[in-house]
Amino acid sequence: MPNRLAAASSPYLRQHADNPVDWHEWGPEALELARATDRPVLLSIGYSACHWCHVMAHESFEDDEVARAMNALFVNVKVDREERPDLDRIYQTAHALLTRRPGGWPLTVFVAPDGTPFFAGTYFPRHGAHGRPGMLELLPRVAAAWREQRDAIVGQSGELAEAMRSIEPDGHGPVPAGAAEAALAGLERAFDTEHGGFGTAPKFPHPAELAFLMDVHARVGDGAGNALAMVRRTLDAMADGGIHDQLAGGFCRYSVDARWSIPHFEKMLYDNGPLLALYADLARVTGEARYADVARGIVGWMDTEMRATDGAYYASIDADSEGEEGRYYVWARDDVRAALDDGEWAIASRHYGLDGPPNFEGSAWHLRVVAPLADIAARLGIALDQARATLDRARAKLLAVR
Repeated sequence: MPNRLAAASSPYLRQHADNPVDWHEWGPEALELARATDRPVLLSIGYSACHWCHVMAHESFEDDEVARAMNALFVNVKVDREERPDLDRIYQTAHALLTRRPGGWPLTVFVAPDGTPFFAGTYFPRHGAHGRPGMLELLPRVAAAWREQRDAIVGQSGELAEAMRSIEPDGHGPVPAGAAEAALAGLERAFDTEHGGFGTAPKFPHPAELAFLMDVHARVGDGAGNALAMVRRTLDAMADGGIHDQLAGGFCRYSVDARWSIPHFEKMLYDNGPLLALYADLARVTGEARYADVARGIVGWMDTEMRATDGAYYASIDADSEGEEGRYYVWARDDVRAALDDGEWAIASRHYGLDGPPNFEGSAWHLRVVAPLADIAARLGIALDQARATLDRARAKLLAVR
């Protein structure tokens, strides 16, 4: 029988309506049940296009043994981070404070009946693997800790709540003096000078930080130091990377590697909107056509794939197709060769790295720019405009096949 999520407004929650888990939506009823039964809440936050959310659902939430343990030991709550970004923000912050590492989705948080988190993680497999505890081992341990170490948990929860209050920004006071300079210095320290972006894998675009750097450059000009250079290096690398759909336009959520090469393949409207603004702004600032081309590609993808029949826009496209992540996007080299004539293959194979080893699972290729088009044109002894027109024909053919 479907569980109570069958009546949810969220399409993501309805994906879990046939789980054997006794799911609740977030609300006072679930917290009151936790209080009345003296059980913690197992809070699972995800979204409909998230690959690892699907993996954890298939491995654990659809499994009868895991569901029995969840139902016996916890009040189980599912949250759609698209529908409740406020809750996601709170518990992602709690995860960062509890684990000292970035969060993500699925977010798995064990919460006291008053809503205070005391243990958190992201994806957990059914059984322990890759240095992660498994759900079947984790669930009884957390439940035992709740029973036997209540005083320590309550004390930690109070400290965590105080820490979260201390980092909550005061939206009513003035921006502290020197805040912009400190932010710029922090971004310079975190910047990946080789590949662009901030930090290491997994690597997210961070459009808000890049927009801040564009604003610093607009206000200060050359006195902004490396602000514009950091934006250019990042947006160049992203545009050439596999995080960018080289055929249809638009960007995936993030890259699993530091080089922007292989993404998790979900595409989110709220990522691409800010990236559209960034590429358009950079085109105006630099006068370089390639940034305008990327911006137009985002618009084309939004208009072609994301616009609903009533004129609104969809929120996301799933990472998985036919049960496999990225299956829609990756290629067998023979399929690319069969779709193109000799001249198109000569350029596309070099440009996208099809003349080299595969870069995806199962001896497949995910398209990213390996060789600049100008270098290929020079090597083949043809004009750059001719090479660009040939590549455009190849891209159109490949998109039609895809």
